Amino acid sequence: MAESDTTEIAQNARKYWSAEGYTEGGMIREVDYATQSGGLDPMFAGIKIVDTDTHITEAPDLFTSRAPAAWKDRMPHIKRVNGTDKWFVGDRDFGSMGGNVIRADNNKLLGRLAFPKLEDAHPGGHKIKERLAAMDDMGVHAQIGFQNSGVTQAGSLMSLGDPELALKVIEIYNDASAEYQQVSGQRIFNMAHLPFWDQKALETEARRCFDMGLRGFVLPDTPERVGVPSFLSDYWTPFLEMCDAEGMPLNFHLNAAIDPNTLTWDGFGFEQTLSVVATMFSIGNAATLGNWMVSGRLDRHPGLKIGLIESGMGWLPFAIEALEHQFDEMLPSKTGMLKKRPWQYFRDHFYCTFWFEKVGPKLLLETIGVDNVMFETDFPHPTSLYPGVQAHIKNVLGGYDRTVQKKVLQDNATKLYRLPF
Repeated sequence: MAESDTTEIAQNARKYWSAEGYTEGGMIREVDYATQSGGLDPMFAGIKIVDTDTHITEAPDLFTSRAPAAWKDRMPHIKRVNGTDKWFVGDRDFGSMGGNVIRADNNKLLGRLAFPKLEDAHPGGHKIKERLAAMDDMGVHAQIGFQNSGVTQAGSLMSLGDPELALKVIEIYNDASAEYQQVSGQRIFNMAHLPFWDQKALETEARRCFDMGLRGFVLPDTPERVGVPSFLSDYWTPFLEMCDAEGMPLNFHLNAAIDPNTLTWDGFGFEQTLSVVATMFSIGNAATLGNWMVSGRLDRHPGLKIGLIESGMGWLPFAIEALEHQFDEMLPSKTGMLKKRPWQYFRDHFYCTFWFEKVGPKLLLETIGVDNVMFETDFPHPTSLYPGVQAHIKNVLGGYDRTVQKKVLQDNATKLYRLPF
């Protein structure tokens, strides 16, 4: 990997969750928790709601407590810098602990990315017992989890220039994720990370994760940006064949390849920029959708399943219709390679999620497909659906029959992630 690539990755790691998001400011939304924590609404009795996008904050001792003695001094650890808890590996700053806007007293921080100190945030962000209690209060049976910091992202770890250490960090993270499943009583399912910079290590760790019972992988949209061959390359073929054969889904959480900051107006304040950036990250998954559809990969791996996570659903009809048009207008030379049309590729291979939306689930659910839509809260991140989880679900899904409600809230996620209920 070129030195410039390594530098870019390191800079991205330091920028992960912009430092400005931890400055003084923002506003606390007072939450009447007693009226917002009544558990599952009677309308959904008997449905095990699966929240398909949440974030498990890496606990401060996650790596040091699990590492062999010879590795402990090299592991990621927390330092408090100017009042903010940050991850370090050696003297390399890997940025914040990620988004935690639910306060320990159940109130919510608006206009910022997180509380700077972990002890100010809800303990359910990183402690399993407290997370399960919060899930019960929200009426959620199970959660699909993603990382909450840059220190466990393979692309960031590559910047260390120490593949052995990077692999050990990923292995410890995946081991902890398997432990969370057990400790939570098969209710919390973290997505596995992979050392995708090394083909053999990638395939070995992927198989180990499957054997441990993990339920899916999270990957970058464009691995070539960090010096790894693109998904068009046969570098990925054995791994994708395994995912196809074993039913292990790929997850693309937002579209991390784009930089929406380049799309915002000069002169905006932090809150203004953040509002636009958050929206464009979600819509950016239209590129992920299109890349896989035009690649031919989905014809080579007919059982491959892909989750478009924390992206919403309302943009999908336009994006797929646009691709239908482009298949006719722009791809005459690929008609022999691409065996299906965009709508069919979507129905056979993709799942999307919604949380705050009303128009999407109320008016577009059947157009997009009741078998392809899942629910999420994004807890405990900024923009998370909190409080009022049950009231929102009741509002947007109350007009559908029981079969549709159960598919969207339970069955689709259970099928995609092979959940044990």
